[in-house]
Amino acid sequence: MVIRLRNITKVYRVGAERIAALNGVNLDVDRNEYVAVMGASGSGKSTLMNILGCLDRPTGGTYELDGRLTTSMGASALAHVRNERIGFVFQSFELLPRLTALKNVELPLIYARAGWFSRRARAKKAIETVGLSDRMRHRPNQLSGGQRQRVAIARALVARPAILLADEPTGNLDSRTSEEILALFNQLHRSGQTIIMVTHEPDVARHAKRIIRMKDGRVHSDLPVEEDPVSELPAPTPLAGIPLEVSA
Repeated sequence: MVIRLRNITKVYRVGAERIAALNGVNLDVDRNEYVAVMGASGSGKSTLMNILGCLDRPTGGTYELDGRLTTSMGASALAHVRNERIGFVFQSFELLPRLTALKNVELPLIYARAGWFSRRARAKKAIETVGLSDRMRHRPNQLSGGQRQRVAIARALVARPAILLADEPTGNLDSRTSEEILALFNQLHRSGQTIIMVTHEPDVARHAKRIIRMKDGRVHSDLPVEEDPVSELPAPTPLAGIPLEVSA
């Protein structure tokens, strides 16, 4: 099991008021699962993702990631976990504009103090994995939106994370490019990558294998995609994939 949450709560203070963003969340995610998290604004899905990504601490409860109890870790240990065990993909790509695609992908390995030769080889491999070997010397402003998101995915994969967290990864893309990015996620899942994706779009969630719906800070439903109401949508049209090689 990669993720184990038990009775996770998160309370924010706004003046004298206490607002419960999460209210007793229990969740297990096995290795190589592909999970979509859905919910209305204020349902707790973003707070849940922040806790899964070790970007925020819960007020109560326990979170085990890849067998390690993160809720008892100090700031330095949590930073190490974020860098080496979690890959992040954001809606806005979050690439550094002055760096080439290759150097953007290298960044997590620099923070991990990997040697130059190993760092460069792994970054090249990650870029090849997402089908951009001919664009690795380009800067973000020389790439399309879909290509920039592929670079961001390569950067998320380069440290060989236990989980890939994707927050609205197709939110800034047109429908055709979105399908290409989702096809890439499908390939990563088939290669063994554990993926958790936050989305408000049912047709995007339809690509996952399991859908968790949040409501009022709790898990409202947790179903295989075939049993969730999203399954009433037409099945996504498969796109021709790109060659994929992922090192576990």
